[in-house]
Amino acid sequence: MKYLLVIMFSLFGFSKNKAQAKSIHSFKVEALDGSTIDFSKFKGNKILVVNTASECGFTSQYADLEKLYEKYKNKLVVVGFPANNFGGQEPGANHEIATFCQKNYGVTFPMAAKISVKGGDIAPIYKFLTDKKENGVKNTTILWNFTKILLDEKGHVIDSFISTTKPTSDSITKYLK
Repeated sequence: MKYLLVIMFSLFGFSKNKAQAKSIHSFKVEALDGSTIDFSKFKGNKILVVNTASECGFTSQYADLEKLYEKYKNKLVVVGFPANNFGGQEPGANHEIATFCQKNYGVTFPMAAKISVKGGDIAPIYKFLTDKKENGVKNTTILWNFTKILLDEKGHVIDSFISTTKPTSDSITKYLK
């Protein structure tokens, strides 16, 4: 009987993964300053997660990320995740990245400590964000720096956006209005 139910649920599109998908709110990560970013504190807000790099052609997107964060502060949290996965474009240590972001872009949104966003050493939070088996919504391939993943108020993935999508574009802001 148990197997019959599993088969029926599978045939009718009820995914065990979807039912068991956790939310980003179950994650805590180290911040650039050594403190902890607790995603459970962001319940009730949308979250835009972005893998960042200081020496990338898209680095100027920090300015638009900050504008977006300031404009929608009452309903959106932007969280940057520095990563050195693409072209060695984030070579610095956490304190150097923090100084760079503040000095050059006035970043006030939360910034996590440097992690890996793909490959065998992928950080658990990015495994959740990019693997449908983990998030219950979609697979996302991180193709380059400044890939953006938007989550809803309950911490579930809404959509992802490639590097060339500006943080202030309608493709993202339509979810914030």
